[in-house]
Amino acid sequence: MTGAGDWLGLLRQSYVAAVAAADPLQIVAGHLPRPPRGRTLVVGAGKAAASMAAAVEAAWPSSSPLEDRITRYAHGLPLKRIRCVEAGHPVPDQAGEAASEEILERVMALGPDDTLIALVSGGGSSLLSLPAMGISMADLKQLTQDLLRSGAPITEMNVVRKHLSRIQGGRLALASRAPVWALVISDVVGDDPSAIASGPCSADPSTYQDAVDILVRWGVTAPPSIAAHLEAGLGGQAPETPKPGDPRLAHVKTALIATARQSLQAAAEVFRSAGVTPVLLGDSVTGEARDVAQGLASWVREIAEGRDALVRMPVVLISGGECTVTVRGEGRGGRCAEYLLAMALALESLGVAHAVYGVAADTDGIDGSSPHAGVLLSPRTLADAAAKGVSARQALDRNDSLAVFEPLGQVVTTGPTLTNVNDYRAILIV
Repeated sequence: MTGAGDWLGLLRQSYVAAVAAADPLQIVAGHLPRPPRGRTLVVGAGKAAASMAAAVEAAWPSSSPLEDRITRYAHGLPLKRIRCVEAGHPVPDQAGEAASEEILERVMALGPDDTLIALVSGGGSSLLSLPAMGISMADLKQLTQDLLRSGAPITEMNVVRKHLSRIQGGRLALASRAPVWALVISDVVGDDPSAIASGPCSADPSTYQDAVDILVRWGVTAPPSIAAHLEAGLGGQAPETPKPGDPRLAHVKTALIATARQSLQAAAEVFRSAGVTPVLLGDSVTGEARDVAQGLASWVREIAEGRDALVRMPVVLISGGECTVTVRGEGRGGRCAEYLLAMALALESLGVAHAVYGVAADTDGIDGSSPHAGVLLSPRTLADAAAKGVSARQALDRNDSLAVFEPLGQVVTTGPTLTNVNDYRAILIV
């Protein structure tokens, strides 16, 4: 394997393998409970919720009835026994609010002989949005938009969300008198169930004070209704989320059924089979996208110049985790595309761009607000973009990374994959 097309093809194959390792249709059935004497209510939130629901339908006995769930716009599936409701992401909307309110009402109506199956995956924080009493959806949307633009990491955003919700931060499970089976696909660093989709069925170690501190740290001013609610929480007038060890959550069983690490290992096997040495950097590589790229570029130079005796080329550096982008321009492109463009510029300045290929893509099929899952890098990317009159440096300054990759056809376009275990990045040195 020596041609650029072959290397780029291998990178695409590795991404496909990473996504396939988190396919709910292959992994959900083995984690389901036995049908109860009473009813089974299936609820869900996240980009993988529809495919998880389809897997439940396929495995659940036809004699046992099933009821209800929710997912993101364009992430639905034609289900036969479970109703699918689509809602907004990454900014919540009224469709999600209405569906979440109905879900909470249905959960509260369950009895001890029933079972609640909660299908939880990345994106659920926005989709399962039911503001606390006194908070308007308009204010929650505004706060979400401000947090997204601030560059706050998703884990900190979710701390805030959990303290503005009637359903997140363990409150959904708290409302159920029936046993709860939470099946979770992780898209967060560390695979903490309380952070995934803001943990609707998990104990929450964070506090109202943490939420307030996060808004201050990122310079975000809360709308009046949210500020009043947080103030009430600080003063003990609004109830805290249930904490670890709370006996009220003893009826909850949580199964982590897919993680980023499993997907990275599946991708590594693709490279290993092609004679490329995989080096896994972990599934918790986070930070500002361009800073993460520039930090890794120095090691890439060491390897490309043969100065790292412990690494045998060709080698690929594989990582997962969700980077952030502080938006300063009005361009197009998500965090994966910004990461790879920053990497390309750093490698060019270090004089080793000729030896490096790469892919960065979100396993949910959508890189931020981009229409693509992510992008691909070749040694000629910047030169070919310049030949088309595109300045890569200016594009990065404008958060306009797609202006570089899209005209070259170096994009990974899948549409919604119906799963989500966070971002996948592979830097191939040949």
